[in-house]
Amino acid sequence: MVARARIFFSILVLGFLVVIIRLFFWQILKGNELAEQASLQYNSSQVVEAPRGAILASDGSWYCTEKNSWILFSYLPDIKKDINEIADLLAPIIIDKDDQNYKKRVYEKAGEIKSQLQRTDTTWVSLEKRLDNDRKEQIEEFSIDGIGFEGDFIRSYPEASSAAHLLGFVGKNDKGLNQGYFGLEGYYDLMLSGKSGFVSRDSDAAGKPLLLGGGVEISSIPGVDLLTHVDKGVQFLIEEKLKDGLEKYGAVSGTVIVMKPDTGEVIAMASEPSFDPESYYDYSDDLFRNPVVSDSFEPGSVFKVIVMAAALDEGVIEPETKCEVCSGPYKVDKYFIRTWNDQYHPDSTMTEVIVNSDNVGMAYIGEKIGSDRLYDYLYDFGFGQLTNIDLQGEISVGLREKKDWNIVDTATATFGQGVAVTPIQLITAVSAIANDGTLMTPQVVDKILTPTRSEDIKPQVVRRVISEKAANETTAMMVEAAKSGEAKWTYLRGFGVAGKTGTAQIPIAGHYDEERTIASFIGFVPYDDPEFIMLVTLHEPQTSPWSSETAAPLWYDITEDLILHFGIQPKD
Repeated sequence: MVARARIFFSILVLGFLVVIIRLFFWQILKGNELAEQASLQYNSSQVVEAPRGAILASDGSWYCTEKNSWILFSYLPDIKKDINEIADLLAPIIIDKDDQNYKKRVYEKAGEIKSQLQRTDTTWVSLEKRLDNDRKEQIEEFSIDGIGFEGDFIRSYPEASSAAHLLGFVGKNDKGLNQGYFGLEGYYDLMLSGKSGFVSRDSDAAGKPLLLGGGVEISSIPGVDLLTHVDKGVQFLIEEKLKDGLEKYGAVSGTVIVMKPDTGEVIAMASEPSFDPESYYDYSDDLFRNPVVSDSFEPGSVFKVIVMAAALDEGVIEPETKCEVCSGPYKVDKYFIRTWNDQYHPDSTMTEVIVNSDNVGMAYIGEKIGSDRLYDYLYDFGFGQLTNIDLQGEISVGLREKKDWNIVDTATATFGQGVAVTPIQLITAVSAIANDGTLMTPQVVDKILTPTRSEDIKPQVVRRVISEKAANETTAMMVEAAKSGEAKWTYLRGFGVAGKTGTAQIPIAGHYDEERTIASFIGFVPYDDPEFIMLVTLHEPQTSPWSSETAAPLWYDITEDLILHFGIQPKD
């Protein structure tokens, strides 16, 4: 009897110990987790995303806005039909019948749906997002218990791929919430997003709201609208002309920017190849970056007008100053500077140096101005720093430290080698010449709009870079270059074009590739009161490496239409 009592007592103690250990495990170690799961059974909460603000063209028409869509979901406790049957019904409707891999995609989607419907760690699962009304109605006809819809917003771009690099796109962040990436969508993401709301309600075991239960509801605040300076007509024009130009000249890629030099307003900006922001996920990530603000290149001869303007402002030359070293190749240290075509022009004036795009003449100017002062002018023109344009993704390649410049660096910089710029930096700097010497901040957005007010984004002056006299003298040189330079065969007579070509060899592995170039042309019209300034760049044109035979004719082709668009009258 004593032995049996001891055994019984031992079993009883052991049982108590097991119970205590289990209670410790469930109440202490797993207590928070169980409390959270219990809460989910009687309380449901949801973040309510705010409607995202629209982006508008200068005429108030939409470039992007929100449109209704639906999230297809399943409340798993209510599922009664066989999940294989449900998957086979839903997948063919969800997948677009025009998809080239329709059968394969349907099979894959059916597998995803089955996997979601078999989950045991939750009661609510999302089966598909971005469903339109037609697909919603087709699924509703099946009347499947446990299958429902939740309203959602998706970003809509009515103009498809037009202005894609300017706009950017909206995707999901790591929390599953909408977020803007690149362009205006990225730069103004917080303002466009507005402020999310929140809904929390007590519910029964089936997840249905309790009429007498508690709850909290905070309304969302819609995002602001952005009215841009972008002219839809000009935007469409440069996109079509750029596509034609890439095909005609066999270029790998290209950019076109149109701005107002006196305000910095971006009228249009195009880059090819491009993408459709509404279906961005179908494109390579490499296409999302905007080359106008995110890619750098050595500008070549278009850079000469910047250096010439600096030298004129510094007073080390005048337009009629004669080049003392332009009779042949010019030795700098152990290197010889040569002209682009090995033709030399003794006693050239500074105007003729620009007209002939003379590298020797520019090296002469660099010697006159000196490396320290040239560095200061380049910095004042905005090189080596951000322009602060209101687009996400802008980069800037810094200028080498002033102390590291030698006479060779100074000489090559005068004709656009050994310095890297972005297209937006280049057109902003030349705009200062067109704007009587004053540098402006480039800007895409004109106004920020809410239902109750409108906030203007006023033009921003950065600094005066050069005197009005130096700006006008440089402009006159650019007029002569357009009339009489290597691209004179494309000149548009009578409309007062000031322009300059540039052909830059692409540096590869420590040397320049003579076969691969970046061709560019920059100019403004009319020269004495510019209505617009435009930069055209073509990467690796195949029909000719020279900008006078590729970028320049494309620039003039676009300008003919812009003259009509802006109503510019001929001067003679």
